[in-house]
Amino acid sequence: MTVTSSSDPVAPSTGTAAALAGLHRALDAPFSAAEAGGWRWGVRRAMGPVRDALEREYHGSADGWQSARHGRSLREQAALVRRLGGYGPVVLEHPDVDQVRQGLKRLLADIDHHVQRQHDLAYDEVEQEIGGSE
Repeated sequence: MTVTSSSDPVAPSTGTAAALAGLHRALDAPFSAAEAGGWRWGVRRAMGPVRDALEREYHGSADGWQSARHGRSLREQAALVRRLGGYGPVVLEHPDVDQVRQGLKRLLADIDHHVQRQHDLAYDEVEQEIGGSE
């Protein structure tokens, strides 16, 4: 087992990928009407690691030519954490499980896009540090 420090920018993305995969699995788990309560709790438990991964995201430096992109990323992260938090009681109480599932899948797609933008931002920072491709 490999242990990485919390300052390592690779560790959060690995944790984020695992958390997102866990929530995808929980959402896609089949269930009957009698098992809806178990499905709800499974999804609710899978939401925690996603929230934790978003909150511990590495943001790099916010100075220089990418400060606007960093600011956007921080605002987007906060909005995603709020949206995920808003689903906490909805997952357990909303009568239409399919509507909850579809809403969370849309949120997961938005989180996936956010993670990709984070990777792009980190790549651009490294590219600037080593002088780009020219």
